[in-house]
Amino acid sequence: MLIERKYDSSEVADLNKDIRMALKYARSQTAYYSKSFFLSSAMLPGEKRWDTYALYNFCRYADNIVDKPRNRSKKELVSELNGISQELKLAYKRGESEHPVLKSFIYVATKYQIPMKYPLELLEGVKMDIYKNRYHNFDELYLFAYRVAGVVGIMMTYVLGYKDPSAFAHAEKLGIAMQLTNILRDIQEDKNLGRIYLPQDEIQRFDLHEEDFFSENITEKFRKFMSFQVKRAQQYYHEANHGIKMLTDSTQFAIYAASRIYQGILLKIESRNFNPFLGRVFVSQGKKILILLGEIFRTRLLRPVFTMFT
Repeated sequence: MLIERKYDSSEVADLNKDIRMALKYARSQTAYYSKSFFLSSAMLPGEKRWDTYALYNFCRYADNIVDKPRNRSKKELVSELNGISQELKLAYKRGESEHPVLKSFIYVATKYQIPMKYPLELLEGVKMDIYKNRYHNFDELYLFAYRVAGVVGIMMTYVLGYKDPSAFAHAEKLGIAMQLTNILRDIQEDKNLGRIYLPQDEIQRFDLHEEDFFSENITEKFRKFMSFQVKRAQQYYHEANHGIKMLTDSTQFAIYAASRIYQGILLKIESRNFNPFLGRVFVSQGKKILILLGEIFRTRLLRPVFTMFT
């Protein structure tokens, strides 16, 4: 009942009808495409919650252009993304858009003064997925992860609010950590699509070959390779988590919860003895709710009480 009460549309009643409808559409898309994000956002202060829907909806829309290519050629997909980039630039210039997704996004971007370079970087990252299905080294992979996830963390920081500008660097690291987790979680699905996102030079360093992925050949070398990848992602979470306390007090719980939920995916991979070919790992909805409630208790209820007696 608490979460349902928080979805009261009266929180956006003072906005003009077009923006109000655009935000409601963004909320419906968020609920449809990401139960985890929708859950983590549910307990944010009202205005910020609606604004995170707009941000998520833009990011999901961009991803879906490539993830759901329909019958469009690569050239047509690039043209579609270029068209969105052009409309985004005009929206920033004029402060408005009639695009059903950009309408709410530009409202939020203007409110929080999110620099245009970040959504444009996201679109470039999505474009990389059209033509690039191998990464020579981690530097190449980092650029991709930065564009499709790091900048999302940065944009989210603008919306959530921050007490220290150092929060942006940590937010980038959290985005990188989450994208690396997605890559490790989706190894089986990606190789079935002919994609191997993990760095080619590291595959060779562990004396592995692409055929080990396509034939799902799990050897001790493969497990050591996976362990190395998991540890690197965990290190990015460790570095990122130092920055969460730099966010405004009323929003920290959502990012702590999101970080813990994603780290839970790494723990599940580890519990499978680093075998990524046993089906997609996930954190159950019940576990997600427990993590979220735990972080609300720790950051919103327990911390103020602790502060009173210190």
